[in-house]
Amino acid sequence: MKAVVSIGGSVLVPSVSPERVRAYADALESLDADGYTLGTVVGGGPTAREYITTARDLGANEIELDQIGIAVTRLNGRLLIAALDERAAPTPPEDYETGREAIRRGDIPVMGGTVAGQTTDAVSAAFAEYVNADLLVYATSVDGVYDADPSENGDATKFSEISADDLVDLIADLEMDAGSNAPVDLLAAKIVQRSGIRTIVLDGDDPERVERAIRTGEHDGTDVVPEGVGELPAEWTDR
Repeated sequence: MKAVVSIGGSVLVPSVSPERVRAYADALESLDADGYTLGTVVGGGPTAREYITTARDLGANEIELDQIGIAVTRLNGRLLIAALDERAAPTPPEDYETGREAIRRGDIPVMGGTVAGQTTDAVSAAFAEYVNADLLVYATSVDGVYDADPSENGDATKFSEISADDLVDLIADLEMDAGSNAPVDLLAAKIVQRSGIRTIVLDGDDPERVERAIRTGEHDGTDVVPEGVGELPAEWTDR
């Protein structure tokens, strides 16, 4: 199986300490040792938000703020690269082609952002499409896709499964509500929709959840199933 794992910055680096990063490296190394082909994309998290807030106060424009955010995602990525040691590509790939070359060499690419105006949610979906991944996993700070923002609405209902078409419609509605937090952004959802890649959105606080989802398909998050998606992966059905 070829899987791309999108790790939110607030999940991987809730604070600058080694424990969570090391745990993610252990999970990825375990999968890698068992023959899984992996790519990763890391977000900016609270560190990026702090830098962006300060830079905005200092007069930076929106493109400059995006560039700062991208730099922080790559800095977070370097922490994971350090923990993966020789299994990772030595630097965060700055484009999809370089990331794919790393996979073809047998390395695990750890990407951050790529271009201004695009989040790491979208980078993850585009990279998964570019490398023809079998599975895309979003390890986020929420435990799945809800019909409303669960931080704002205590009656929000979580989906165990949702079509990619319905996900696009749902996120479009959420993003129209200022301040709402969608599990992934609209561009990422649209790329998942067109790519046909099976996708999982789950709580990434425990890296073992991510590993289990990739190995078995079992998780407590949300399956996003695009139209025309194929059969379940053989790794899940042959257990």
